[in-house]
Amino acid sequence: MRTAFFIDGYNLFYGLLANTPYKWLDLPALLTHITAIENPNSKTVAIYYFSSPVKPDLASRGTQSKEAQDAYIRALKACGVSVTMGRHTLEPAQAPRFVDKSTRPSRQDKVAIWKLEEKETDVNLAVSMYRLLSKQQALNTEDQIQQVVLVSADTDIGPALRAIKEDFPHITIGVILPHREGIKRGAPGTLRNQANWMRTIVKNEELAAHQLPDKVPTKKKPVFKPDYW
Repeated sequence: MRTAFFIDGYNLFYGLLANTPYKWLDLPALLTHITAIENPNSKTVAIYYFSSPVKPDLASRGTQSKEAQDAYIRALKACGVSVTMGRHTLEPAQAPRFVDKSTRPSRQDKVAIWKLEEKETDVNLAVSMYRLLSKQQALNTEDQIQQVVLVSADTDIGPALRAIKEDFPHITIGVILPHREGIKRGAPGTLRNQANWMRTIVKNEELAAHQLPDKVPTKKKPVFKPDYW
């Protein structure tokens, strides 16, 4: 079963990898491993990764965080992953003041904030998934994708999965939630209802077993695992 993966990079990082020693993740190897468990006939033919550049001014390690992201993106590309980057916007805004959990937010009591938003990632991912399936209708049957797998817990992708299910009913839809074991999170119905199968947790032992080598060769200079990763 020819399979294409679509990954929300920020959702993956903050849902599965942040504050762990597994950030130097070999995505092709891990995703192939998980999908083979669900369907031994699966064959990975394409991996699409969507994210946005780190803003050093707001990152916990400043320029180090951006350099680490840049290194990982280079490593992914060297492994044959297609990478599409969106952007961030940072603008002044107003938000209701937090008092405590028992006090409801009030529109009459607001404070000034900086509003950071990731832009284009969800749209890029959804459009790319749908366009891939639309364009392949002209291909020979043996060259067509038979399964798409979303790696995200973002319910904003739900409408895209619903459209795929309706317009391409022969396509198998899988969802891998980037949830680490030991942290209780629900499985969004918006995604579950459209999926033929769903993996709700990625085990730590799976993350540990699927790491890139510290030195990844590329067509130019090799890329090295960030020291603090």
